[in-house]
Amino acid sequence: MGDTRLSRRSVLARAVTGQKRDLGIAGAVGAAHQAGEALVPVLIGLVIDRGVAEGDRTGLLIGLAVLAAVYTALSFGFRYGARAGERAAENAAHTLRTDLTARVLAPEGGADTGKLPGELTNIATEDAKRVGGALMALVIGFWALTGLVVSAVVLLKISLLLGLVVLVGTPLLLAAGHLLSKPLEARSAAEQERAAHASGVAADLVAGLRVLKGIGAEPAAVDRYRHTSRASLTATLSAARAQAAQNGMVLALTGVFIALVALVGGRLAARGDITLGELVSAAGLALFLIGPLSLFSYVNAELAQARASAARIASVLDAPGAVTPGGSAPAEPVRGGVRLRGLSYGSLDGFELDLPPGAFTGIVATDPADAEALLGALARRRDPEHGSAELDGVPFPGLDPDALRAAVLVAPHEADLFAGTLAANVAAAVPRAGADTGPALAASAADEVVRTLPRGADTEISEGGRSLSGGQRQRVALARALAADPPVLVLHDPVNAVDSVTETRIATGVRALRRGRTTVIVTTSPALLAAADAVVLVERGRVTATAPHTELVLTSPAYREAVLS
Repeated sequence: MGDTRLSRRSVLARAVTGQKRDLGIAGAVGAAHQAGEALVPVLIGLVIDRGVAEGDRTGLLIGLAVLAAVYTALSFGFRYGARAGERAAENAAHTLRTDLTARVLAPEGGADTGKLPGELTNIATEDAKRVGGALMALVIGFWALTGLVVSAVVLLKISLLLGLVVLVGTPLLLAAGHLLSKPLEARSAAEQERAAHASGVAADLVAGLRVLKGIGAEPAAVDRYRHTSRASLTATLSAARAQAAQNGMVLALTGVFIALVALVGGRLAARGDITLGELVSAAGLALFLIGPLSLFSYVNAELAQARASAARIASVLDAPGAVTPGGSAPAEPVRGGVRLRGLSYGSLDGFELDLPPGAFTGIVATDPADAEALLGALARRRDPEHGSAELDGVPFPGLDPDALRAAVLVAPHEADLFAGTLAANVAAAVPRAGADTGPALAASAADEVVRTLPRGADTEISEGGRSLSGGQRQRVALARALAADPPVLVLHDPVNAVDSVTETRIATGVRALRRGRTTVIVTTSPALLAAADAVVLVERGRVTATAPHTELVLTSPAYREAVLS
């Protein structure tokens, strides 16, 4: 991620970008509001001196009218300034959420490394909101500073000693507030980390609820979440204690400072150095100063939390890509020849594989880790440690990741469906709008699923396809992959949740639909392997045999054990 401070500052700067107009409006209007608030005690002092001490009734009435006009202007000004500041904060948070989403979905990947999906969601919501809120805090800090400056000028005019007390005491008070915010920043970072982890664990448990119930693992899952939730609660309470301690200390220091201003003003009035109205103005300004100085406490707390959140956002935005993005697109038309040479990727070591253009190839891995590594290499989830992968003779690193994945589509075993209609799910990856998805539904036997639903393909299915059975979900996901019609399609165990009759139908349908297009199926399904032109046997991270299914059944004990046992 580089220098956390630099990254953190860059995130805060990114939040400000595009919000300068609203921030300018909020700052100017709010500053005028605070100046007006500071001048109210001065107006009251003038009214007292002229209308009460001097008996000037006309002056008294004029002063009261001016005060009424000032209060009216202050009311409308505050609303307008606060609205502009809040708009800037919300827009900044939205911009950060957009940037985070773009980074997570970027072709080079890497942003989600070491982070659960729920944790990323927490960063894109709560952390982005806190950083956006820092803009409003900065605006409020500017307002408070304006109020302090105006108060100091007025107090200097009333008395040099009073003005110096304010001018010297205020920076000291601000420095103390900043120092007191340091523990809050550290504990806020821990709080957000724990909260994000708890969100991630909760999301994972909800996603796997059926599996957990099926294996009777609910108590273990509850214990895991209880432990994570308690850790999050502990961090939250620690942050709350730090914030309460900071607020308490700053308020205490503020009270001492205000008392000092009032004491000095009272002694000056007692000696006759200032008038009664000036004493009232000084006392009123001393009371007014509680507001700006309290706002500084709020601003320090908000900025401390925003800095912690900005660092977490920077960890996603600055995350190194999992692959090196190339700039070329595959040559058209894509023939679909894939070659792996001396590949070291995960459990694969010196892996060699040729997938001829247009061939229907089955792959059987005796170790599931080898299957996962092969799928990761073909999907280019990251670059290999050694060796190379090529599409039509062009190395993967030289190709744009998006263009490569459009040409080589790897459909994982656990493919999520989305909330919406079945038809929309199948058509999600169709390259041409309005393309006919009927052949894909038929080849995957998902047309049978359509016929069982109350509204056919227009039936709404729940998030993750949980309203469907496992076999139905698998067929719809396969239909979506087939409807995408990529030059190279890699399928991982697409039929292990269906019956043998449906499995045979799917094998025939996929072979017919994909005729002339490169198709790779990583599976142990005899029906799919029998439909393949050739089957590749992978053992201990290397290819040990390549032959038709019937030949391998007769000649390879390892193949028979993997496929027929």
